Amino acid sequence: MLQPKHPERVSDKALEYLREVVQYGFGNSSGPNMGQRFERAFAQRYGVGHAIGLCNGTATLHCCLAAAGVSPGDEVIVPPLTAGATAFAVLHQGAIPVFADIDPRTFNMDPESVRRRVTSLTRAIMPVGLYGLSADMDPIMRIAEEHDLAVIEDNAQCFLATYKGRLAGTTGHLASFSLQASKHLTTGDGGVIITDDENLATAARKFSCFGYHTLHAGSTGTMPKNERGPPDSIRHDFLGWNYRMSELQAAVALEQTERIDELVERHAASGKFFLEAVGDCPWLRPQHTPDDCVNSYWTFACVFEADKAGLSWDDFRKRFYELGGDFAYGAWRLTYNEPVFQDRQFLGGGFPVDSEIYKGTYRDYGPGLCPVAEELQPKLFQFKTNYMDMDYARRQADVLRKTIDSV
Repeated sequence: MLQPKHPERVSDKALEYLREVVQYGFGNSSGPNMGQRFERAFAQRYGVGHAIGLCNGTATLHCCLAAAGVSPGDEVIVPPLTAGATAFAVLHQGAIPVFADIDPRTFNMDPESVRRRVTSLTRAIMPVGLYGLSADMDPIMRIAEEHDLAVIEDNAQCFLATYKGRLAGTTGHLASFSLQASKHLTTGDGGVIITDDENLATAARKFSCFGYHTLHAGSTGTMPKNERGPPDSIRHDFLGWNYRMSELQAAVALEQTERIDELVERHAASGKFFLEAVGDCPWLRPQHTPDDCVNSYWTFACVFEADKAGLSWDDFRKRFYELGGDFAYGAWRLTYNEPVFQDRQFLGGGFPVDSEIYKGTYRDYGPGLCPVAEELQPKLFQFKTNYMDMDYARRQADVLRKTIDSV
């Protein structure tokens, strides 16, 4: 029998919840109602009116965009330094990703770059809470208010972080969280949307579940049996996708939500161990957390200055491994530098980025589009923080300290 890779990552309580679902036998509109129980618990922890559980954290972004009224041809401002799903969700909605540059200290979306990217076609802004640190939301919200834009917080990596005393995800109009395997909370895969706006919640629910005409913000995600029994029953008054969270996912999501403070604190504690290990090293600069923010450290990220250290990025990582370090990795290639953007491999042919009128503009996706991000991305290191054993986390931080001292 395989031994657990991460003991305590999912508790015995989750097995009890899973057993409830399996023993009942899977019902569409009846049973243990794990989905509703999870959504209520998550919404309560975040102090919002609505939570909607979905199958993954890309589906959540797609539903948020649709609920916010983003249509084909609209523009959505996103950062280039994050997982590709942020921009991909924009493409899934037939809209155009517009990349704003990042702040060199926090690595998050720079509000002034956002302001310069707004056009008459802009419909939404999608800031990312990168590595566990909220984006600078107040100026982003002011820009959105000035131009009547929706703000969707991509908090896949940012559970229970705070911004000026507010939980990350409660400032924008909608927020998206991922429950993928590496995240603070996990169901193996899954996602959840939160919002205080009932109309947005209803729109997201309908878009995520086939557009059933009976759906509303607090629905279970399907139609009542008495509504779909007769042969002349109306089912769909809206074109929706099939993004529902399964009852099995919801069972684990409920257990994770009940332990959310504990799970996030372990990430945060690991991040602080690494932060102490780096100390005042002049060539390894951690992500800056402003005084009015709390970082939940989905991972510990820092800029490695190879010229100051006197060895390459690869050689530093090899030395870290030789001294007993876990897997350390670089940041994602900037999304617009991926072949899907450079070769214009968009579903259905994409949008007219190749027209002469866009040459040298934000739709060109050429070099220099986001100079800060382009400079920082090759220098970034990411160190794991998803440790359940805090003694092991301390030892990993000690390995980083020893690696620094050996240079």
